[in-house]
Amino acid sequence: MKRDLVKTAKIFKAFSVAVRLEILDLLKNGEVCACVLLEKLDLTQSGLSYHMKILIESGIVTAREEGKWVYYTISEQGRQKIIQMFLESTARN
Repeated sequence: MKRDLVKTAKIFKAFSVAVRLEILDLLKNGEVCACVLLEKLDLTQSGLSYHMKILIESGIVTAREEGKWVYYTISEQGRQKIIQMFLESTARN
């Protein structure tokens, strides 16, 4: 089966910036409000939104709205998909 290299590149892009790795570190123990992420990271609201969009598009993070806030969590399904993509990308033929 041929891999979708554009999709794979988009997923790996999510891991290419240190602040996104810091966000994932903050999310690894469960759901976190955007307000908490803003307090802990040196980002503006628009900066956080930009990075979260990339993480959500990669499938590793999901979001839900409650009132005026957005809550983020690591997607177990996305996590497993990314692990599988990495294994496929690095496997010998």
